[in-house]
Amino acid sequence: MSAAPQVRPGRELYVRHARLDGRSVAVLRAIDEGERCVIEVDVWPTGPDDPPSSTSAGPYVFPSSADATRFVTHAVETLIALGCEVRAS
Repeated sequence: MSAAPQVRPGRELYVRHARLDGRSVAVLRAIDEGERCVIEVDVWPTGPDDPPSSTSAGPYVFPSSADATRFVTHAVETLIALGCEVRAS
């Protein structure tokens, strides 16, 4: 069963989708809520015995969109270093 995304007030700034060998690994969403920015993350375990459904991590809350973007940038760089293809969606 997939984790349902939480509905939050605010404006979606961007989404980054990471895949490894054609399989979803993570989706990161940045939501600007005015006085803070929230990063929502869905992850898919990649082990042979893991179910094909996602789980939620976070949410990660930052005082500004710049701080949140810094977090996402580091996460994306790490995913790329681990061999993932990351795209904006």
